[in-house]
Formats: sequence, C-alpha cells, structure tokens
Amino acid sequence: MDVKQLKALVTVAEVGSVTRAAELLHLVQPAVTRQIRTLEQELGVPLFERTRQGMRPTEAGAIMVDRARRALNELERARAEVRPIPGVVTGIVTVGLLESTTTLLAEPLVSAIVRDHPGIELRLMTAYSGYLQQWLDGGDLDLSLLYNLDSTPSLNAHPLVWERLWVVAPPSDGLRADRAVPFAQAAARPLVMPTGGHALRTLIDAAAARAETEMDVVVQTNSMRVQKQLVLAGHGWTILPGVGIAEDVADGTLSAAPLCEPDVWRSIVLGTPRWGRTPPAAEVVARELVRQVRSAVRQGKWPSARLQAPGDQRRVAPASGH
Repeated sequence: MDVKQLKALVTVAEVGSVTRAAELLHLVQPAVTRQIRTLEQELGVPLFERTRQGMRPTEAGAIMVDRARRALNELERARAEVRPIPGVVTGIVTVGLLESTTTLLAEPLVSAIVRDHPGIELRLMTAYSGYLQQWLDGGDLDLSLLYNLDSTPSLNAHPLVWERLWVVAPPSDGLRADRAVPFAQAAARPLVMPTGGHALRTLIDAAAARAETEMDVVVQTNSMRVQKQLVLAGHGWTILPGVGIAEDVADGTLSAAPLCEPDVWRSIVLGTPRWGRTPPAAEVVARELVRQVRSAVRQGKWPSARLQAPGDQRRVAPASGH
C-alpha cells in the first residue's frame, strides 16, 4: 500500500469515475485502474461497485476512503509543518466554527493569520456543535468552538463566552433589545425550530420545561439560514443566539429581543484534543481565535455576551444584571 494508491482510492471515490480521477491525477486511466485493483488484491476485498451512476465505494471501500483521506491529510500537514523557513511558523490548521459565529469571526481570523503568520494555511469548517465535536474527536479538526460542553476524556474545553438566546421575528413585530420577551409569550406563537436532537433545540426544550409551557412548532430545520428565511417569510418566530442575528437586527432585516422567564444562556468553549502533540501552528491559531472572540465581546459586536473567567465551566446561566 503506497501513497499513489491511496490518492487514487480517494479521488475515484470523490468523483465517482476512474476516467475523471485519471484526469485530476494527471495519469492514464489504466494506471488508476491498476492501482485500485492492486489495493483490492492486497486487502482481499472489493473496494468499489461498478454502477450506471459510476464507481461507488463498498462498505469496506468507504472505511478505506475515510482512513486514506486522513492519512493523506496528515502527510500534507507534516510536509507543511517541517518546511525549513527559519523563524516562521508553518503548517495546516483546520478550525471548526459554530455556524452562528461565522459572520462575526471567520474573516477577522483569516485576516489576522494571513497578516501575522503567512506560513499557516487555514481550513475553516462550519457546522453545529454536535458535528464539530464528532470531527474534533475523530481528528478531522485541530480546534473548534463548541457550546455547553465540559472537558471530556478526549477533549479539553476552555471556557470563553456566555451568550443569551433571543426570540426572533419579522421587523413588523417590533421586537426590541431593551424589552425582553417571556418564554411563554414566544411559545404561544408559531415557531420555526432547530431539528430535534440538535444541541440548541435541547437547550430550548429545557427552557420550555422550566417555563411549564408547550411550544407551537410549525417547522423544523437544521439550518440557521433557513430558520431566518422562514421567519422573514412570515411562517413564525424562532429562537437563536444573539451572535447569529446581530447583523440582521442591525440592518433591520429582522427584529429580536432577549428571552426571559427563564433567561436562556449557552456557554461557548474552545475545544482542543487531549491526545497527541499540538503543532505550533495550531497553538498560534487557537490564541488568535480566542483573541478575536474576546475582542468581539468587548467591542459590543456579540449581543448579550459575557466573557467567562478562566476555569469557569459552570453549566448554569449567569445571574441577570451581572
């Protein structure tokens, strides 16, 4: 098993065609076919099914593609890290950002790294917290923002921010930042909600239980962007973290107000792996991400957010007025 075989395996799986894979790898088609067949003979199992739609990985093939992709990524990262550039931190760093934070943090983070550490190649992945945690556990991310998480056997959770959840409505409903809305009042409206099992939905469901009220959920989605689109189209109100709607409220696209009775908060942490060596490039990016988060809160760009003290991993919300 060699690197060329692994590249052929991953490329064929990604494009679904030996012919197209050969073009991308700058090889002739028989060479790619030979690499796949040699790998199958070595492993003793078929790695692809030939279908009308193209080459589809078998169950064993899917496992090999996943492992091969990670191995190739690690080799690429190692090459980037050991390039002999005296005094320059180099390497590839893959960062996970919560979907709600991308507008606020992605561009400033990239700009700072490009300006101060041009030897670092950033790769940004955005998703909900549950997916990001899985990718971090699986080694696909070097560090990630997560929420409502304490340290685990595999991850360190460094507390950063408490942020409040807001109820979000069309502009015509006139919600205001200085007039908190009781949870029961929001629950009486038709609601566009995150899908069940999503960590944000779990937090909202817990608040509904504390408020002893039932929610009128008319539609569920796993996309924050779709939540906001459906609210704007008049399908109902929704509940989102302040950072996810700051721009929309500022430009008048949506109106929003903090939730109360009960207040609903989430804790944002920086998750990093406990195992293995932390490359210098990952340490640099982690420090810059923390700096960007703290700067956004201090400058008032992160609505109703409060910095957490080092070591503060409480799972309860801050008291109102503090």
